[in-house]
Amino acid sequence: MDEDEIRRTRSLNAPSPVQQFGPCGRMMKNSAMVMTIQDPASQRLTWYKPPLTVLVIKKVRDSSVLPPFVQLATWLIEEKRMVVFVEASVLEDPALATDPRFQGVRDRLQTFRDGTDDLQDRIDFIVCLGGDGTLLYASLLFQKSVPPVMAFHLGSLGFLTPFEFDNFREQVTNVLEGNAALTLRSRLECIIKRKGEESKEAKLLVLNEVVVDRGPSPYLSNIDLFIQGKHVTSVQGDGLIVSTPTGSTAYAVAAGASMIHPSVPAIMITPICPHSLSFRPIVVPAGVELKISVSPDSRNTSWVSFDGRNRQELFHGDSLQVTTSTYPVPSICAADQITDWFDSLAECLHWNVRKKQKHLDELSDLTHSSSNDTLDSLDRDS
Repeated sequence: MDEDEIRRTRSLNAPSPVQQFGPCGRMMKNSAMVMTIQDPASQRLTWYKPPLTVLVIKKVRDSSVLPPFVQLATWLIEEKRMVVFVEASVLEDPALATDPRFQGVRDRLQTFRDGTDDLQDRIDFIVCLGGDGTLLYASLLFQKSVPPVMAFHLGSLGFLTPFEFDNFREQVTNVLEGNAALTLRSRLECIIKRKGEESKEAKLLVLNEVVVDRGPSPYLSNIDLFIQGKHVTSVQGDGLIVSTPTGSTAYAVAAGASMIHPSVPAIMITPICPHSLSFRPIVVPAGVELKISVSPDSRNTSWVSFDGRNRQELFHGDSLQVTTSTYPVPSICAADQITDWFDSLAECLHWNVRKKQKHLDELSDLTHSSSNDTLDSLDRDS
């Protein structure tokens, strides 16, 4: 087995699609192609120049995160000589204001405010301290290209946060030296088009899912779903989840969908409590364009939210367009793409966890007695 074959067995997808199929077949060149399927095992981080600025995002309203935050910020500034950015509200935390260890670095931190300051070209590297919500927040802050994200598990779930904080110095140093595998987590580009206001479009990128539901209405949702301009079905139920593979282990799996590895290029469509026994979740290729709108004969409007945020109403005549974004979230792996994901399935969701069946040597009462002996003993007892 040569080196190429060994490398292929470690991947989930083939490398970039070949252009030739047999002696005569060719793939037609298409200038609209914006995505190629890359071997996940080849996705590794490299820096073309040393990173100088780091954004530290910590879990809010959690006092247990404060000591690691102070420790990390101090080390990055004093030992690594990096410029550290934090959200302005972090410095307003009363617990930090009284921490003597924090006073030495407080004035050396750079701050920003969500929604007012643009971080797009100012951050080289992101460190998250907390749960999965910190990674979702990092995705929200960068609506175009996202810097590499290193997420430490200090929250309640930790499905997207593979690193433990105990030996953070060694782990961060390895990443800063370019020794890390990457998982490119695709995002969804969502555009709301309002009836009669084609010039006003609200665009958002989401890492987990976009959810369309019936909101406070007592009636079923009645939503039309189009794929590539073709009407596919109408959704009657509580709503619809359109998720990335990363989001497949979030709301979608709770609604009965399958779990998909984040390196698989796909979009998941999952109904929420459909009023049909045959409406099963489906997976469509990444890059297709979905259009979701309130059916003309629907009794009520619908509501849409993006990664659990920015909840707003969809009226009759409005539409929501969803497709795969060209800007993924480069999530740094603690081990590699496969190990991290299956470890998360086992530890966070207890996937396939059950008490093991005993082997025959442990069943001495069965192995040392025959079926006749068992029947005789039952007759005597009776």
